[in-house]
Amino acid sequence: MLREFRDFIARGNAMDLAVGIIIGAAFTAIVNSLVEDLINPIIGIFTGGVDFTNLFVALSTESYPSVAAAEAAGVAVFRYGSFITAVINFLIIAWVVFLLVRTINRLKAAAARPAPAAEPEPEAPKGPTQEELLAEIRDELVRQRNAG
Repeated sequence: MLREFRDFIARGNAMDLAVGIIIGAAFTAIVNSLVEDLINPIIGIFTGGVDFTNLFVALSTESYPSVAAAEAAGVAVFRYGSFITAVINFLIIAWVVFLLVRTINRLKAAAARPAPAAEPEPEAPKGPTQEELLAEIRDELVRQRNAG
């Protein structure tokens, strides 16, 4: 069983999957930062300074100024702002993955396409054959002998 596990791990697909998961986790951290640090503040400008991460409904009769205050009081909290942030994260990640897959598919298609056939080079003009050359030499010798 240990050998079978080693063979499974050594196969390219398992290693590719592991690398993909690690890069995906790092990419998720970048997207989370992009959404929380850049996109949410811009959206907040258009919504009057609303911070999505602090949008919530406390599931009690009392009101609380923040999610942290409600959670500190032990109240159940419906955090719809965090959900909106998660949807934005998903859309960004899905868009980037779509662009990557589309690019990879285009590269694969280009690699699979056969190279255009080179046009055959035009043949060099054929010179006289050996017999024709010998005939020309003979004729020239005859002309020189008759001229001289």
